[in-house]
Amino acid sequence: MSQDLSRCVVDASVGVKLFVQEPFSDQVMALFSRLSDDPPAELYIPDLFYIECANILLKYTRRYGRPLADAQADLADLHLLSLISTSTADLMEEALELAAERKLTAYDACYAVLARQLNLPLVTADEGLIDAIEWAVWIGKM
Repeated sequence: MSQDLSRCVVDASVGVKLFVQEPFSDQVMALFSRLSDDPPAELYIPDLFYIECANILLKYTRRYGRPLADAQADLADLHLLSLISTSTADLMEEALELAAERKLTAYDACYAVLARQLNLPLVTADEGLIDAIEWAVWIGKM
């Protein structure tokens, strides 16, 4: 990776690439593998990350016939990762303001707000988020 992202916020568009082969899955694997470094990477998420990943995996089940059992196993594996979670209750008011200001969803704004509060980059594969948030990092540039 060309950029040191040993501490960053990651969104669901990135996290799901651990389980579903998509463009930039290799970069995501490299990023998440740093969780086992010594010292380990610190990957931060708002708690909605888990349900957003579940929803994306469900879409793969419905649209492409990916077995539900695979999605369930993926979620179990996701839960085992040492991600540092923050409650959306602690982010929602500022997220609402940022979402209105930048024309984002409140969900996406939660990731951006968490990154801003922690003074960390937000790693994403969401082009709209890249366009709206100057502290966002495109997964494809890693």
